[in-house]
Formats: sequence, C-alpha cells, structure tokens
Amino acid sequence: MSSPPALRVSVFLGLSLDGHLARADHRLDWLDLVRTDPPEDTGYTELMTSVDVLVMGRRTYDTALTFESWPFTGKRVVVLTHRPLSSRHGEESARGDLEGLLHRLAREGCRHVYLDGGDVVRQGLRADVVTDLTLSWVPTVLGAGVALFTPDLPERAWRLVRSRAFPSGLLQATYEPR
Repeated sequence: MSSPPALRVSVFLGLSLDGHLARADHRLDWLDLVRTDPPEDTGYTELMTSVDVLVMGRRTYDTALTFESWPFTGKRVVVLTHRPLSSRHGEESARGDLEGLLHRLAREGCRHVYLDGGDVVRQGLRADVVTDLTLSWVPTVLGAGVALFTPDLPERAWRLVRSRAFPSGLLQATYEPR
C-alpha cells in the first residue's frame, strides 16, 4: 500500500553532522547553535502554511509539550501512539501503521502531511511515501543520539532539488524521490 498520488508527504528535519535528530536522552538543546535573532528563513514557515496536518510520534509529541509555547498552534496534529493521550492543544491520537493513517487523511480531504519525529519519518521512508525530504545539517557532531537513518531502511535514490547555506552555518538540502 502506498500513499494516494494526491497526497504530499513532507519531512523537514534538523540533523547533527553525524546524522542525529536528538541526543540519546532526546534533548534538542544542541539546535540552539543555529538559532539567530531574527530567525533565519529556512522555509519552515512557508512549509507550515501549506500543511494540512502534522503526524508525529509519541516521543516527539512529549518533547514538543516541554517547549515554552506549543509550536503547532492552528494546525491539526495527529500523534501515532499506543498509549493513552491527554490532548492539551486539540491533538488527536491514532493507532496502527502510518500508511493506513495517510490513506484515511487523504479520504478526509488532506492534501499535505508533515511527518515529524524519527520513528514516524523512518516509517514513511520504509513505506516509500515521503514525497519531499528537507534536511538541515547543524554544524555539530553529537557522537551519539537518535539516528535518522538506520540499517533497516531500504535503499532509495533521491534527487537534489535545492540546497542552501545559511550565515549561522546551517546547511540545508531538499530532495525528491527519483
């Protein structure tokens, strides 16, 4: 089962130079290395204006709850989880596989889904449903942590569609499947 052709499935992630999404304890403090004032325009705001729904894993959701303010105000958020969820900002919980959820979202009229969190993104990569992959490398090596790319992912060729370097040292590349 693959995602319906009309459904755009985006990934937009920050990575350390050694390919980690977070520290081993799931902290994201190392991302502060590239925070600027005013913030650099990495394309995140533009992406979020076109997204109908965010799909994230439970660990990512729990991390987002620790932020000073809820970063997804005004957006539909679906959390893939097997544990009970007490919604604080209107989030929904979903069980089952990502592909089934994507088909349901497409039937509901969603056209653009943003996947967030290592487990959910890896599910999307395994299922071959990701239509665009934007990776932003932060100029730091963590040495250990939560890896995005794991040995269980299938081989897949991608085509570079855009790359940009930012004054903060962030290097960003956007890919589409070949």
